Amino acid sequence: MSSVVAALECCIVSLPRDVPYLGPLQDGERVNEQGYLVRRGNRTVYPASDMSVLVKATSTDGTVGWGETYGIAAPEAVVALIERLLAPFVVGRDAQEAARIWQDLYDLQRVRGMSGGYYGDALAGIDVALCDLAARARGVPLVQWLGGSVVRELPAYVSGLPRATLPERVALARTFVASGFRAIKFAAPAATDGIVAELRALREALGDGIDLMVDLHWQFDAQAACALAQQLAPWRPRFLEAPCAPEDIAGLAEVAARAGVAIAAGEEWHNVYEAGWRLDVAPLGVVQPEIAHTGVTQFAAIAQRARRAGAALMPHATIGVGIFMAASLHAAAAHGDVPYHEYQHSVFDRNVRYVDTTMRCAAGYYHLPEGPGHGATPRPELWHFLRR
Repeated sequence: MSSVVAALECCIVSLPRDVPYLGPLQDGERVNEQGYLVRRGNRTVYPASDMSVLVKATSTDGTVGWGETYGIAAPEAVVALIERLLAPFVVGRDAQEAARIWQDLYDLQRVRGMSGGYYGDALAGIDVALCDLAARARGVPLVQWLGGSVVRELPAYVSGLPRATLPERVALARTFVASGFRAIKFAAPAATDGIVAELRALREALGDGIDLMVDLHWQFDAQAACALAQQLAPWRPRFLEAPCAPEDIAGLAEVAARAGVAIAAGEEWHNVYEAGWRLDVAPLGVVQPEIAHTGVTQFAAIAQRARRAGAALMPHATIGVGIFMAASLHAAAAHGDVPYHEYQHSVFDRNVRYVDTTMRCAAGYYHLPEGPGHGATPRPELWHFLRR
């Protein structure tokens, strides 16, 4: 089958949800007229629905590859970049050269903010679609196209406890542990009784055999993060994620060196260059590439860079319908030696029904999607949620 691109298209999907991402609204939080809210705990904007940008790459013989990228805020910007700028530079190229295409597209904006943001997200969506197309054209799973061995499972950690009170969150954590999960992460902005109290309550309820992680959502400077790490130490967190603002590379380096607990970072990185700026100075314990930001090509490059730095790879998972999630599982399996992959159950469980896939997450493990490519294709029902 052909992997030469004849057309590149994209669209926005918006899946309604009853409870916003990260849990119920807290005091002072509201959904505005555009459908967005700001979480007071991290001053970050989120949509009230699950929004995502899908990318469709069609080859000259009709073979289709599917991509997906970050669409949480103003996804129209990503669509405009793909449709009005990038698509003509992809049509006619061979998807087997996805890594070369990524670099060529990256170079187009080298003097205009090439590194990240919406442009990086646009590249990620295209790259996932091209890699899926390339693997489908060869009739092999994406993990095999990437040079890895086909595996059936990857360990998963539960991410988020979206309940209104601490007792309710502890009860939810108990439910996950009872079903076979051995690792749980909570979000600091949702810790209504305080971060230390949240971790202490979870440790006391779940015991020493469960890995617990804390996502700090970039809330602290280096001094405050190190002090917090000392307070959290008695309850043995597996890692502390995103302690400092993404642009505070010096602060991240200081915390990673002084905290006394593994520090995780990487969900906002778009490419290996951004990863290198951090890993050159910060002794991180965990690197968390988000394939909706990186695409497959840069996910693999960041994973190799993390390996050279001695950091564990635990990929991040954000809001999506399951297309990029399938690609992330394959890319993680190709890397190998992944202690956990993040499991955003409040997103994954409700949205995966809109894609044809064997992918699922249960009893502490992701089951990788089967079939050629990344093994996930939109179902017709998904098109009912197109954002016009």
